[in-house]
This record gives sequence, structure tokens and C-alpha cells, in this order.
Amino acid sequence: MAKSLIHARLSGDDQALLADLKRATGASDSELIRRGLRLVQRELRGTPSALDLARRSVGKLRGGPRDLSTNPDHLDGFGR
Repeated sequence: MAKSLIHARLSGDDQALLADLKRATGASDSELIRRGLRLVQRELRGTPSALDLARRSVGKLRGGPRDLSTNPDHLDGFGR
């Protein structure tokens, strides 16, 4: 397939977003656009993400301590 060039008009906010994404990912403008196109395609197909598939069980733990995420005592000895 032949490569093609796309021109896009970006608002100031869009330009800032693109610059932020480039800094955060190290990706080029072209790579970010290609990734964005794939994300939109996935969204239109309705393919659920792993989070969508696991949504009901995410964050659920039966029988564990209720303060597991907030009590630092549960981290004693962690990593040793």
C-alpha cells in the first residue's frame, strides 16, 4: 500500500494535547495519529476492552481485610 500524507487543522487545545502526548509517549505525530485511528476503529466496532469484560469483578475481594488499600500495616514485610 502506498503511503499517503494527511493535513489536519488543529485548534490550540488540540495542538497542546498533541504536544503533551508526544512528550509523554515519545511517539511521533504520525504514530499518534495511526494509534488514534485504530482506537476509533475499535470503538466503532464495539470490541470490549479487558476492563469492560472484567468490570463487575474489578476491585472486588471476598474475605479480605476491608482496609487493605488504606492501612500501611498490610505492607509490613512486603518485598522482603
